[in-house]
Amino acid sequence: MNRKLAARCLAELGNLTRLDIYRLLVRAGPSGLNITDIQTRLDVPASTLAFHLRGLVGAGLVAQEKIGRTVLCRAQYDRMDAIMEFLREHCCEGFEGDLPAAATRRAS
Repeated sequence: MNRKLAARCLAELGNLTRLDIYRLLVRAGPSGLNITDIQTRLDVPASTLAFHLRGLVGAGLVAQEKIGRTVLCRAQYDRMDAIMEFLREHCCEGFEGDLPAAATRRAS
């Protein structure tokens, strides 16, 4: 995972409503929830829910599948695992031999 994608995913989860949606979908497991269930459980207006789901889907955190007239939403665990791995990538390595921050930022 690259820094830009990690930042986008974390930014999407930085909103309380989107965080609640994602956590609800994680709790639902691989079977996911339909949009009506999400709306009912979180008491979020349909237009607000659609807006927040669009951000989560765009970041790859949630997948949607249309089954008839129902839209099923599922948390994408592989994306969250990738974010967590990105955050732990250099855990406990120390800083010896690092380039100055300015040089590192320009290289990205």
